[in-house]
Parts: sequence; structure tokens; C-alpha cells
Amino acid sequence: MSKPLIPALAQFVAATAGRNMTKAAYVAVVVGVAAMVLLTVNPAYEAVSRWVDALLWACLLYFVFEWVVRLRHMARQGRFSLYMTSSAGLVDAIGALAVPTALILGVEPRTAWLLSVLWVMKVVPGIPGLRQLRRVLVLESGPLVSVLVIFLMVVFLASVAEYFLERDVQPQTFGSVPAALWWAVVTLTTTGYGDVVPVTPLGRIVAALVMISGLGVFGLWTGILATGFAAETRRDNFLKTWESVSKVPFFAALGPAAIADVTHMLRTMELPARTMIIRKGQQGDCMYFIAAGAVEVDLPGKKVQLGEGAFFGEMALLGNNVRGANVATTKVSRLLVLDLVDFRVLMARHPDLAQTIDAEAKRRALENK
Repeated sequence: MSKPLIPALAQFVAATAGRNMTKAAYVAVVVGVAAMVLLTVNPAYEAVSRWVDALLWACLLYFVFEWVVRLRHMARQGRFSLYMTSSAGLVDAIGALAVPTALILGVEPRTAWLLSVLWVMKVVPGIPGLRQLRRVLVLESGPLVSVLVIFLMVVFLASVAEYFLERDVQPQTFGSVPAALWWAVVTLTTTGYGDVVPVTPLGRIVAALVMISGLGVFGLWTGILATGFAAETRRDNFLKTWESVSKVPFFAALGPAAIADVTHMLRTMELPARTMIIRKGQQGDCMYFIAAGAVEVDLPGKKVQLGEGAFFGEMALLGNNVRGANVATTKVSRLLVLDLVDFRVLMARHPDLAQTIDAEAKRRALENK
């Protein structure tokens, strides 16, 4: 029994040494945070206090083990200091040391275990799209900071204006500029608690302007982030499509400029096996290039297999736009789709591609007779 366990343990340690979250780490985070929440519910905790304490200690021991394994791994690679000062290293250290440090300093155990909520920070690097969000924030930092400055200016100007207009009428709520700042922030963010409300006519006019300004400020932030995400999405799609296009032999002879031109026109389609792509008799408005996988063309009396680098569907774009055969994937495939309008533009820009596609279409037309 010990021999099979040794390779499994070594594999587990190797996976833990990596900087990515393992399944065991996800389980430990979920169980640990759930136990911490149960710790705050007095009746439930008193009934199962031993189990909750045991789960919390087990999760803590796992995170200490994970931290020690990574420290040892990074020290062997000569990257100990780099790991210790990185965000991942700091998160691992906090996850392993926060609760024990609080207990050693004499903090009441149920209060010290509240620090286990910091374990949720360990899942942040594994969140899909986080790197994209960080890149958007960096690229759009200038416009975002500009809107933040506008927000702060409106907050300060509004608080001073309301202090001037409302201080004599409501000295308890608008008796100072710092007191009026609470109202300005609540109003500009359109939260509207209603605990502080102007009563003078001019004060209400200022409040209305602040509310409208709040909608504009957050609309600007939303627009900036949405535009940034759209640009990043287009960039990622372009890179993925470029990689797929460059692997298709049909485009291998094209230069970088031509491949970039083609990449802007193509869209990527990921399909599982046994998926119908084209049905006979349908109107055709696009053609397909096979970047990965394979398809089967169901012709009268025979079936033709097409693999990576092949293309199909061009017949409907060159002549009669009615599809002449059924086409389905035979395994997981990635297709590049060229629509009719882009097809015509591409053929006009690259006559050599037009000749190749036309020659292939004529060859297939003869074979299908």
C-alpha cells in the first residue's frame, strides 16, 4: 500500500508547489470560510463546536503546509525573496500566519478565527478575466482618475454649498463641512438613505444638481470600463484568431500584413463532435476554414473527410448560394468563418487567394458530378 501512496503524495506536493490553486486548496477555502461563518452563529456553534474547531484547524494546517511547500520549492529555484515579496507569497503568508499570530497575541479564539476570512484572497489569482481587468484598469487609469477628480470636486463643492445654505436651518446635520460631506457622498452615489435631506429651496436645487452629476459620473466610469473591456476582448480574439489563421496551410504563404487583414475578417467557432455545420438546401452566406479537427461532407453516393487546413462552403459564395451537401464535425473542431461580404473584400484584395479558392471549387464541382 505504501508504494502507490508515495508517487501520489509526491504528485500532490508537486501540484501544491505550483502557484496555481489546487482542488484541495479550493475545498479548504470553502470549508474553512463556512466553518468561520458557523462560528459566529451561537446556537449552531455550541451544538457542533468540536467539529467546527477541528475543521478550522485542519484548514489552517493545510494552508501552513501549502506555504511551507512553496517556500521550499522557491528556495530550491533561487526565487525565495521574489516569492516572499510577490502578491501570491504575501497572500500565502497571511493565510498561514494571521490566525496563529492573533492567538499567540492573546486574542480571544472566536475573534482570532475571524481572520480566516482572509483565506478567500487565495482564490483571487484563479478568477477568470482578472488579468484582463487589471490590464483595463492600467490602460484606462488616466480617464478613470480624471473622473475620480471630478467626483471629488463635486462632492466638496456640494458639501460647502449645502453647509452655506442649510447650516442655520439644520445645524445638527449641516453644522460643518465634514458633516455635509456625508450627505454629498450619499447623494452623489445616488444611494439616498434619506437621513439627511435639505429643506431650503436653494438647498434642494443643489441636491438635484448633485444627483444628476452622480448619474453622469458613474455613467462615465461605466462607459470607460465597458470600452476598455471591449477593446481587450477584441485584442484577445484577434490574437487567438491570428494563431489559428497562421496554422492553416491555405494562409501559410501570406505575409504578416495579409494575415492581419484576414484575421480581422474571420471569426472563430468552437464546435463539439457530431455537430451539423451546413445543411443541404440552406442559403449559404459564409465559408469555413478548418483550423483544428475534422469534418465530413455528405455528398451523393459518398462521404468526404476534410482535415486541418482544408476549407468548405465556398461553392455557395462563388455561384449558386444554395448549399449542396451536409457537413458535420467528426471530432472537436475549431473553424474560422468568413462571411459573404468579407469574402468578396478578401478576394478583391488578394487575387492569388481568389484563384486558389476558384480552382479548388472547380475541382470539387467536377468530382461531385
